Amino acid sequence: MKNASFKLFLLGRIFSGIAYQMMSVAVGWQIYAITGQVFYLGLVGLAQFLPLFLLTLAVGHAADRYNRRVIICSCQLAQAAGLAFLAFGSFGGWLTKETLLLAVMALGAFRAFENPTMNAMMPGLVTEEEFPRAAAISASSVQTAFIIGPALGGLLYAFGAGIVYSLSGLLIFFASVMVFFISHAHATPRREPATLRSIFAGISFIRHKPEVLGAISLDLFAVLLGGATALLPAYAKDILKTGPWGLGLLRSSPAAGALLMSLYLSFRPLKRGVGRIMFRAVAVFGAVTMLFAVSRNFFLSMAALVALGAADVISVVIRSSLVQLKTPDNMRGRVSAVNSMFIGTSNQLGEFESGVTAALFGLVPAVLLGGAGTVLVVVLWMKLFPELLNADKIEK
Repeated sequence: MKNASFKLFLLGRIFSGIAYQMMSVAVGWQIYAITGQVFYLGLVGLAQFLPLFLLTLAVGHAADRYNRRVIICSCQLAQAAGLAFLAFGSFGGWLTKETLLLAVMALGAFRAFENPTMNAMMPGLVTEEEFPRAAAISASSVQTAFIIGPALGGLLYAFGAGIVYSLSGLLIFFASVMVFFISHAHATPRREPATLRSIFAGISFIRHKPEVLGAISLDLFAVLLGGATALLPAYAKDILKTGPWGLGLLRSSPAAGALLMSLYLSFRPLKRGVGRIMFRAVAVFGAVTMLFAVSRNFFLSMAALVALGAADVISVVIRSSLVQLKTPDNMRGRVSAVNSMFIGTSNQLGEFESGVTAALFGLVPAVLLGGAGTVLVVVLWMKLFPELLNADKIEK
């Protein structure tokens, strides 16, 4: 796409994503090294989820009332400062498990404002006809970050967590520079008084759109049950018998599959039968989660995670296109915030659920049951949301 602002948007998203993924590898390995308990891996997910859940309504309202570019830049600079704190704490050797969790929670609060605002900004950078392809390209940029970030974080962790946090902070600072130079079509709207009705408008909008509600909730429950990424440090160390470099490769594997699929979708956008395609993709997600659960071979585990990422990105592209194209611009911030809360619930709260389940039943049973639960959700949602199942095209 010959669009300078969209290219800057992609660069900002890539730099921010790499920084976040590098930090995630360092935090996961560091807190597991400190505690030796999978329960604390779940607490990391909970610490990321709580700010997102508590701030959702405020985030959406801010994104629709204030300059989106300013919000994003401010949040990214604040995250850079938080990562500098983690770097100094790691170099100084005074970070504790409690300090790590509090820092992750603070970073999660700023990221809670950044992500929905970025999502709300993108439709103003491209035309409606270009959006499905732009969504696939954006997804590929995110997955590129998800590949580079964990692998780089895992390799650099050999030199210490402080190095990982320092480079992450620099990258997210560069992301804020990219976003600063975006020329955004969204004009700051007239600031009407905040009311309960306006604050809850995003929830109300989604509730009255069965296709959107079905797509968001399907992703929520599928990833909530089937997410195994929180347990990767324990899988890498205790089952696959590898080190931080192996953890980095495992965390990169879903993104590798997602990148390949999103690149394919950028050249071959989904046109017909998107509802059935989405359900099939989520069913595959659950099936390969179960394969990963029982694998004892490092390369088979990587292959399962690659397939998991490829299936997941199909769902992501369909869901994001449905949400953005069916939402008017003056509500995109609030709707994107609610969507991000659902995504955060499935990812971060799913990590907490995985940690608790693994602590109760063991690593393998927890992941195996989660994958089976995902397949069950697909069957149930096909009955509950026939509008989504029969959705043919992505359009207003």
